[in-house]
Amino acid sequence: MSVTLETDRLILRPPVKEDLDGYAELMGDEQSARYLGGVQLRPAAWRGLASVAGSWSLLGFGMFSVVEKASGACIGRIGPWRPEGWPGTEVGWGIVRSAWGKGYATEAAIACVDWSFDVLGWSEVIHTIDSANAASKAVARGLGSSFMRMDRLPPPFDIELEVWGQTREQWRARAQAAKR
Repeated sequence: MSVTLETDRLILRPPVKEDLDGYAELMGDEQSARYLGGVQLRPAAWRGLASVAGSWSLLGFGMFSVVEKASGACIGRIGPWRPEGWPGTEVGWGIVRSAWGKGYATEAAIACVDWSFDVLGWSEVIHTIDSANAASKAVARGLGSSFMRMDRLPPPFDIELEVWGQTREQWRARAQAAKR
């Protein structure tokens, strides 16, 4: 896929096999994988990477690999996600622990929400967040999203999560207010 988004510090692009080290670091760390389904060994992280790459092939979109410009390293995945049975049109995120606290999730998510509304034509963006995940709730608030409802992820996950989000109109109104 030829879609690439760029922010001041990040390059967002569809995943490639060379991103496996970053995906394996993300999913192999107990803290960073805690709210992403739990720790996975490298072969399972490979399957997750392949699933995201497959979404691009099947749907024309999927989470982007997040590449830090300064290092060239893949530091996570962020972007649009809508597998079969998902509770809505999601922009989700996961960043390796070594990159936490730098504002990367918010920076990348802003570009992805813009792209989801402008290119994919979505009317709403959600974020599925574990009730205990204060850091992701802070990212969602920083995007202007708010708690919408409780919902469940489809099997095999079958867990109840908070759904945060906003409409395209809310997103655009926030952007207009920021310009003033």
